[in-house]
Amino acid sequence: MTSTKISWETFWDWLMRLVTSDTFVYVVKRLLQALLTLFLASALSFFIIQLAPGDYVDTLRQNPKISPERIAEIKQQFGLDKSWPEQFWLWLGRIITKGDFGTSFVYQRSVASLLWERIPATLLLAIASLIVTWAIAIPLGIIAAVKQNQLIDRILQVISYAGQGFPSFITALALLVLAQITSPLFPVGSMTSVNHAELSWFGRILDVAWHMILPTIALSITSFAGLQRITRGELLDVLRQDYIQTARAKGLPENRVIYVHALRNAINPLITLLGFELASLLNGAFIAEFFFNWPGLGRLTLQALQAQDLYLLMASLVMGAVLLIVGNLIADLMLKIADPRIRLANLN
Repeated sequence: MTSTKISWETFWDWLMRLVTSDTFVYVVKRLLQALLTLFLASALSFFIIQLAPGDYVDTLRQNPKISPERIAEIKQQFGLDKSWPEQFWLWLGRIITKGDFGTSFVYQRSVASLLWERIPATLLLAIASLIVTWAIAIPLGIIAAVKQNQLIDRILQVISYAGQGFPSFITALALLVLAQITSPLFPVGSMTSVNHAELSWFGRILDVAWHMILPTIALSITSFAGLQRITRGELLDVLRQDYIQTARAKGLPENRVIYVHALRNAINPLITLLGFELASLLNGAFIAEFFFNWPGLGRLTLQALQAQDLYLLMASLVMGAVLLIVGNLIADLMLKIADPRIRLANLN
């Protein structure tokens, strides 16, 4: 009995420390703010979509095989016979009470099931691009800062300016031309080969990875160029600080000065950018998905926009807002881990 009482008291003390900790309070506060943000974003998106001329039913009216009675039935089925505010509140009410995002007009399937099918492919592409971007841009930014105004720095600056100056769709088109020239070296279209199901588990992983090469490059080039320049600028700013000069005067090895003292302080702004970077990659992935026929959320959103598939489009936009909020929250928590001196309350 005594040991049980002690264990319960220990658990209760741990739980109270967790609930009253700055991090827990900050996360709860941000989640409550996120609910209000999602509501306002979804309401604004809904009414902007409704301002577009026509709707999904207007395209059905052009088909002489569909009778006016059937069109009226479809409007009633999807709630399109109601006013805009009524449609929005009915849609929001179904989400809150049932977790139901509605039915796709085009696919005649649950919107949630369509999203769950496409989100993994988009996340896989975005996370791969994020890893490639940071793994290349950070080291090159460090080299450019350390070799400031030398030949290698000037070459890297030219590469970064060129990378930022090229629109994503031009990069994608250039990679498609490369794929055509080197065919069948780089596969284009879908994320798997025809014989994917017949491969071993390791073979399936390699097959998906091989199909990811060109879309990942297309998605990474612009982000890589910008991140390299930011890394260079932040590190140069830190290297000019007095405490860096003091560390050098004490005879510390240059590698220790750069990688332990300077980089640790220069990395904070980059972590802040991480949240926006993840969201921008997910929102910008539709270009790579469109050109390389990647079965992700971006292509699905574009198809929903073209077909005026209201509920599918709304769910896709809300998902983008959720990913932006989650990305920023993760970045703030990583910033706290990287620099314990930072108070989360000051990040609002």
